[in-house]
Amino acid sequence: MIISELIIVLAAIYLGARLGGIGIGFAGGVGMLILTTGFQIKPGVIPFDVIEIIMGVIVAIAAMQVAGGMDYLVSRAERLLRKHPRYITFLAPLVTYVMTLLAGTGHTAFSTLPVIAEVAKEQGIRPSRPLSIAVVASQIAITASPISAAVVFFSGILEAKGISYLGLLSVAIPSTMVAIFLAAIITNFLGKELKDDPVYQERLAKGEIVLRGTRVFNVQPGAKRSVLLFLLGIVAVVLYAAALSVGLITHPVLSRNEAIVVFMLTVAALICMTCKVECDRILSASTFKSGMSACICVMGVAWLGDTFVQAHIGEIQRVADAWLSDYPWMLAVVLFFTATLLYSQAATTKALMPAALLLGVSPVTAVASFAAVSALFVLPTYPTLLAAVEMDETGSTRIGKFVFNHSFIVPGTLAIMFSVALGFLFGHLFL
Repeated sequence: MIISELIIVLAAIYLGARLGGIGIGFAGGVGMLILTTGFQIKPGVIPFDVIEIIMGVIVAIAAMQVAGGMDYLVSRAERLLRKHPRYITFLAPLVTYVMTLLAGTGHTAFSTLPVIAEVAKEQGIRPSRPLSIAVVASQIAITASPISAAVVFFSGILEAKGISYLGLLSVAIPSTMVAIFLAAIITNFLGKELKDDPVYQERLAKGEIVLRGTRVFNVQPGAKRSVLLFLLGIVAVVLYAAALSVGLITHPVLSRNEAIVVFMLTVAALICMTCKVECDRILSASTFKSGMSACICVMGVAWLGDTFVQAHIGEIQRVADAWLSDYPWMLAVVLFFTATLLYSQAATTKALMPAALLLGVSPVTAVASFAAVSALFVLPTYPTLLAAVEMDETGSTRIGKFVFNHSFIVPGTLAIMFSVALGFLFGHLFL
């Protein structure tokens, strides 16, 4: 029976991957319908705690975008990249990593990818190098962001195991940041030089390559103020969580999850009031649309995963005990391949991490393996990955004939391997 049910789960995930985007959540609902009505399985828990965090953070980001804050940040990023163009393979992932770290969503990378592609092309640098590692950095940074749904949920279940919110960040931030730098070093030597790439030479001969130069940004009056308000909101979240962790607030009225939502909604309100943002425009912002799509995806797929796991927790525990006790790093492998199918760090964390800790996986192993939930680059259908391919008119960033032989697979796999290895190192040092 468990095999039949697992096939249904995998088939639903496959259907979601074929539909793409918000369709992943829809397919999760199809899987739930079959499991509950066809196999009479009791439904698991809908991950509303994760969804509310995504919604709270996204409305603040969308308000900042409408106020011009995103354009302002991109203009600063472009200035940095153009000032040091030779180091773009190292600076590009730093930019996308920091923006994701602060925003809690990797979709912020969309705005910087055109800049990265143009600067690399102007300098004769193979664009696939900075673009690929930049996309990977924007995904892995989710597991280090103080306000990402994956981090907040994971820290919540870790507290019962004696690891605080700040403890998780103390391992996640340095391990992922150093891992991205190490992966960037290797990525800087991948592929032929641009001048030797036959695809680029063919497009150049046809006159399809255009140098566009510096982009012009019209900074809106409230742009800087919106960025400042958003950053203050992040600081407030971290300080409140720190106060809870060290016991400065002993009887909190707001839990950490509730506090994040309250702070982010407040930030959105302040941006609308002080930056003269029309609230209706927020509904049309690209970040708002992608965030709400993520909510549906998490709801459908994470609910489906939790339903299956809770129905067979006994069988899973017997199998996992034998493997994970001898090979704790196998948790990272399981998370890696699950994230490839679920397409969401939050959904993967919600679906597997509680079960992993319940099965007796040590908290340090769980923290070290956490970065593996960012393996969203394996299947070449993730939005930021596709955007990078489309924005590189040199043709160096491409998807191969065999699907998996694309420009992101090596940088992404290396970055996660380094992150997990460093996670074990820093975990034993700091936790």
